[in-house]
Amino acid sequence: MKIALACDHGGLALKNQIIAYLEERGDAFCDFGTATCDSCDYPDFGVAAAEAVAKGEYSRGIVVCTTGIGISIAANKVPGVRCALCADPLSARMTRLHNDANVLALGGGITGVALALEIVKVFLETPFSGEARHQRRIDKITAIERKYSK
Repeated sequence: MKIALACDHGGLALKNQIIAYLEERGDAFCDFGTATCDSCDYPDFGVAAAEAVAKGEYSRGIVVCTTGIGISIAANKVPGVRCALCADPLSARMTRLHNDANVLALGGGITGVALALEIVKVFLETPFSGEARHQRRIDKITAIERKYSK
């Protein structure tokens, strides 16, 4: 699995922990930035990772800012991206099973490292259920996206 990563200055420390974890697992990834603690704007980096996922260059994305809120909003503006802000492993599991979320958002200033890595693990290892009712709902989300992405 290839994973697109991104963060702003508020998510850098957690993103670096996630990188170490992905390296341990042997997962391929690309870091779309940022690489410093200098103040920066989360849309610049989050959207770059989201676009790479939407284009099919990466199968999943993980984006991090201080709360996870702003970067998840930015990522969700990219057609084809279903970014979920998760603060616990159950949410990560359910968003994969039911929503086929392809980008995970985390709050680097809110979620501790051990918990965040467990959320990442669950997000990466849980497949989409493929159940008709969930696919029908995803198709409706895609139709809404098409309607407003003109």
